[in-house]
Amino acid sequence: MSLHEQLKKIESHFDELNRQMADPVLQTDYARMAELAQERSSLEEIVTVYRQSEDVRRQLADSKQLLHESDDPEMIELAELELAELSAEEKRLEGELTRLLLPKDRNDDKNVIVEIRAGAGGDEAGLFAAELLRMYMRWAEAHKFKTELMSTSETGVGGLKEVILEVRGKGAYSRLKYESGVHRVQRVPATESQGRIHTSTATVAVLPEAEDVEIEVNLNDIKIDVFRSSGPGGQSVNTTDSAVRLTHLPSGIVISCQDEKSQLQNRIKAMRILKTKLYDAELQRQQDEQGSARKSQIGSGDRSEKIRTYNFPQSRVTDHRINLTVYRLDSVLQGDLDEFIQELATQDQAERLQQIGEQ
Repeated sequence: MSLHEQLKKIESHFDELNRQMADPVLQTDYARMAELAQERSSLEEIVTVYRQSEDVRRQLADSKQLLHESDDPEMIELAELELAELSAEEKRLEGELTRLLLPKDRNDDKNVIVEIRAGAGGDEAGLFAAELLRMYMRWAEAHKFKTELMSTSETGVGGLKEVILEVRGKGAYSRLKYESGVHRVQRVPATESQGRIHTSTATVAVLPEAEDVEIEVNLNDIKIDVFRSSGPGGQSVNTTDSAVRLTHLPSGIVISCQDEKSQLQNRIKAMRILKTKLYDAELQRQQDEQGSARKSQIGSGDRSEKIRTYNFPQSRVTDHRINLTVYRLDSVLQGDLDEFIQELATQDQAERLQQIGEQ
């Protein structure tokens, strides 16, 4: 099927959705109307750009006819100028349509689980992990996403060994999925008497939150342990066995939650994290089967890859995947990540378009 035929089919389906939504019989079927409205919304931009493209094509045909029929030098000159402008616009719209027709990541609209772990660097790595957590929470707040801490493990000096954050809102995964990987910080730690710059790391994993219909967990495969919550240094902070540890026996995945006072609440949180990790493991397996072309793309979320460096002495942040450097470290750590996210999304689209062209 050609691009034009594909777009014509989408336009016809869009018109059919409009017809169905105008049907008085469906006006009281709120669930069906919501379903139709969502589908219509997903097609509206494509149809709008397609109709603009068709209008430009008609204008191009008229200008070519005028150029062919006219013998007036001024009219010919105007027609030639118009042809050049319309041809450029036609090319731009074709590129936009190709981009809009790219297969959409089925997880893009989902909530996400952001998992941050301190890496190399001891206490300094834990402090950096805590700064990354604040950065993502501030970014989420600025974009009206809701956040919830699912699990935390502190170092005792204001840092974090590990933290799991949920970010809720439509499109959360589409924006944050490029943050997976190793983040590196270069700075002079407060405990460094010689003023030497140290390098520490933290690992970020961004996982699309699994829905119940997507992943089914056999409770017989889970070992459940309960224990008392503990704070930094291991001291008990709760007199009841409210903390929960889930061990998924087939995969070996272990999830611990102790932030809530209720054992039931901790168990619910731990189960949500477990389902998300099992779903992510299945996605990673599918990606491995797709081969190296997909895994090499920016959106693949390779968590072993060093993706970004935060250099404090130069107030510099560099994303190594797109060779983008900005000299506003403070604002980035305050959650100003949009320039990176937009450039990464653009590069990811370009790589997918190139892959389609090679097929």
